[in-house]
Amino acid sequence: MKPVLRRPWSTPRGAVLTDLAVVLAVLLLGLAVTATPDAPLKPAGGLTYLLVPGLAPALFWRRRAPLAATWAVAVAAVLVPAAELVVPGTFFRHGGDADYTELLAWTPAAPFAAYAALAFVRSARTAWAPPAVMAVGAALMGWAIPGPEQGGPGSTDAVVFRSMAFLAVGALLGLYAGARRRMVHTLVERAERAERERHLLAEQARAEERARLAAEMHDVVTHQVSLMVLQAGALRVTLPDEESRAAVEQIRSTGCAALEELRDVVGLLRRGGEPIAPPRDGPGPAERIDLSRLIAESESVGVPVALAEEGGPPLAPPAVGRTVHRVVQEALTNVRKHAPGARVEVRLRRDPGTVSVTVANTAPTGEDGVLAAAGSGMGLRGLRQRVEMVGGSFAAGPADGGGFRVEATLPTGPDTAGDDAQVSFTR
Repeated sequence: MKPVLRRPWSTPRGAVLTDLAVVLAVLLLGLAVTATPDAPLKPAGGLTYLLVPGLAPALFWRRRAPLAATWAVAVAAVLVPAAELVVPGTFFRHGGDADYTELLAWTPAAPFAAYAALAFVRSARTAWAPPAVMAVGAALMGWAIPGPEQGGPGSTDAVVFRSMAFLAVGALLGLYAGARRRMVHTLVERAERAERERHLLAEQARAEERARLAAEMHDVVTHQVSLMVLQAGALRVTLPDEESRAAVEQIRSTGCAALEELRDVVGLLRRGGEPIAPPRDGPGPAERIDLSRLIAESESVGVPVALAEEGGPPLAPPAVGRTVHRVVQEALTNVRKHAPGARVEVRLRRDPGTVSVTVANTAPTGEDGVLAAAGSGMGLRGLRQRVEMVGGSFAAGPADGGGFRVEATLPTGPDTAGDDAQVSFTR
């Protein structure tokens, strides 16, 4: 899914800078509105110069704690004119040079607070409460400022109208921003839900295809290979000479190994690619990992292989042992294809709960032959998937000196070595 485009001020850094700009604007506007250098200070006028720098920083938290920030402004909007009504002259100087500017200390913060309430508070009923209280505060100023100020540009009606207008502008912008935010959130949720549904449908299609392939392999391939093994076994009994019986026995044993591989593959397909879970009572009987046949095959075609076993006898559950066998087989096949003349070292190590195999070859000394063109790169990818199926890890890549290295570590369950001595065997 493509990322949602963001405006610069909606990024975390942009939001902080925007909030700082709002704080600075409210602070400057508040001081500009209430500053009357030539007028004497009213009895509670000093509170004004504390109220302005107190409300402005509160708006810095308008995104993270919008209710707290907006209620601070709303409470000030009501308390200031209410105090003037209860004790006339607290914030207003009567007479010919009447001055009511200190009553307006909260008004620069009002539109920003109304915006924050309606844009960032999710509950509509809760969001409307602070702007409504601020509107009540603006109306109270109509009673707090007495009659002599009526009619002019600075009259009570004009003051109340301007306060209400600024408050309404902030509220409308907040409604728009909140509606847009909710719409974007809804669209993102729909896109994410559609993406999840697409993944589920794709996984369902893959699961159905895996089930079909598993059934096909079980019903057709496994059946045919089983017949081949049975026929080879029957033929071995009837052949007169030892050489022919040995050849048929080789065919039969190869077919049996192929059946084991097919059972593993069919099981993996039916599980849907999930790792093999060990049984509750343990990983099953451990078998020795025997790589001698693979090494003999490689040496018979001119690829020298050195085998080193470390950490005791390499014992592992059958599924893990077959995976190790497959890793070594594919690695040696790749050496024959792509590294003619190279020497190979196979290192098999058993640790408590794991078995590790490493196949490393030196740089090739000959030229790639016909087999090199047959490589598609699918072998190593298949190995990785197979190793991960049994809960292991796999790595393959270039080695020092121009060679190549394949490593796999697979779980074997609880260590079953008992008191076996730690030995190292090199062939």
